[in-house]
Amino acid sequence: MGCFLDLKYFILGLIALVSLISSSCVAQELPPLELTGEGLTIQNVVEVARKYRKVIIPPEVYNRLEKSNQLLLAAARKDIPVYGLNRGVGLNKDQTIFQGNVINPEVLHLSQQFNKRLLLSHSIGFGQELAEDAVRATIVNRINAMVKGVTGIQPAIVERMVDFLNYRIHPVMYEMGSIGEADIGILADLGTALMGEGQVLYHGKKMPAAKALKEAGLKPITPFGKDALSIISSNAYSSALGALAIFDCKALLSKFTLIYCMSLEGLNGNIAPLLKEVQDVRPYCGQQTIAMKAWKHLEGSYLLELSKDRALQDPLSFRTATQVEGALLDILGIITKQLEIELNSSDDNPAVILDATLPANAKSQQRSYYVEEKGIQGAVVPSANFEPITWLLKFETLGVALSHVSKNSARRMIILADPKFTGLSRFLSPKEGVIAYGTIQKSFVHIDSHIRFLSNPSSADFLVIAGGMEDHATNAPEVISHFRDALDYLYYLAGLELLHAAQAWDLRMKKEPNLKSGRDIQILYKDFRATVPFLDEDRNLSNDIEQAYQFLKKWDLNYRTEKKDAI
Repeated sequence: MGCFLDLKYFILGLIALVSLISSSCVAQELPPLELTGEGLTIQNVVEVARKYRKVIIPPEVYNRLEKSNQLLLAAARKDIPVYGLNRGVGLNKDQTIFQGNVINPEVLHLSQQFNKRLLLSHSIGFGQELAEDAVRATIVNRINAMVKGVTGIQPAIVERMVDFLNYRIHPVMYEMGSIGEADIGILADLGTALMGEGQVLYHGKKMPAAKALKEAGLKPITPFGKDALSIISSNAYSSALGALAIFDCKALLSKFTLIYCMSLEGLNGNIAPLLKEVQDVRPYCGQQTIAMKAWKHLEGSYLLELSKDRALQDPLSFRTATQVEGALLDILGIITKQLEIELNSSDDNPAVILDATLPANAKSQQRSYYVEEKGIQGAVVPSANFEPITWLLKFETLGVALSHVSKNSARRMIILADPKFTGLSRFLSPKEGVIAYGTIQKSFVHIDSHIRFLSNPSSADFLVIAGGMEDHATNAPEVISHFRDALDYLYYLAGLELLHAAQAWDLRMKKEPNLKSGRDIQILYKDFRATVPFLDEDRNLSNDIEQAYQFLKKWDLNYRTEKKDAI
């Protein structure tokens, strides 16, 4: 009877706990994100992309979109040649789509036909389908640029793009098809889905776009004016991928610093390079931040106590960790600022600039871009703001920085497996006859080599196309893709270093059971050992490598610390 009551109260307690967790999750649901063309952060993009945060557009922003659209149509009525509106695009810029000072049914038909053809002809994406978070990040990015009122697009199209996010209608888009001077070949699939054509994922289920719109109670949009060009003439895909990559890189760097600290404990390393007094001598922000985090991770560690067995100086891969990781952090800071400028700017060509006033001393060429009609005034100006080189070059620099972090990590693993540095067994073997971490060195050397390969610049590798009109490119998606791939490989490398660091710590504890570890390191160690046990006999290490990788992808120190404190 007593056992039954114990079980009963256990179940009741479990139900109460689940209820508490569920109510907590509901309470923490993110409010809808207002998109105004300003203040969009990388964190916001991640919330919309991965947490399905809903978005809304304030009424005054829709009013701005309406006025911008009217300004564009006023330019058409004045028969001003406008790229992508009444004239063709690319080398076809000399072709007239329609002309005259009246937008009659015939002009409307010609414009709609041109817009549809433009979207279909630019649907050239191929390869892997974009992940759901990449599609959502791209859409929220494009919406936020559109609501600045520089596209001249129909407000109804922006409204439908908002519906796509909130109803979880995700166009099937592809990774390949952009050379980085606006992602036209990739964004076209967004445009065709808005028309009810092509394929989409509706709540994760693939189906024709027309069917998804019908099930959601939405109507397809008919592009007109400059709508098609406004949808595709943007680097929204590249910069959205960049935003996700920056977020992921910061998360990995934070974990890498903690793993480094565990490796330092496994080595019985010297904490001298982490001291504030040393860091203040050369106060680079990034390295100081990494050093402060490392110092926190090592709180309570035996490394803070004097040891006769400790080296005066460790190899550079240990000594320069804060400098190397700090350099990466500094670059991340720079690119975060630049990318958030991009997320809150318009890269449209031409730019529809509402309320622009003509300078008093303007010459005739300058005057030709200005429009005023029935209380609406502004300018429709050809632009080259689709050029992403300013922020893109930082991603190539980030790639090089990642390769340095990788190289240090690989070298630390070699040192941890070397008795002359650690005083532990060769290859961290638990006993005589066990090979342990000898052959695994080939795995992390291969990873390091591939990360180095991915750090090679590719932004300057392009051909002249479109009859000589498009004679510069950046390969922006390729650059971001290389960086993301390198980041993923670095997760594997971090997992491999964690394998070594945990094994070294176990062996050191066997020699000296009274040693204490840093508080944060203890949390990581215990969680990791629940996934990957101590290597006491040779086993298939492929499984350990994959498990370590998956563990680090999901594990979060902040969540674990909060949970531990709450308990």
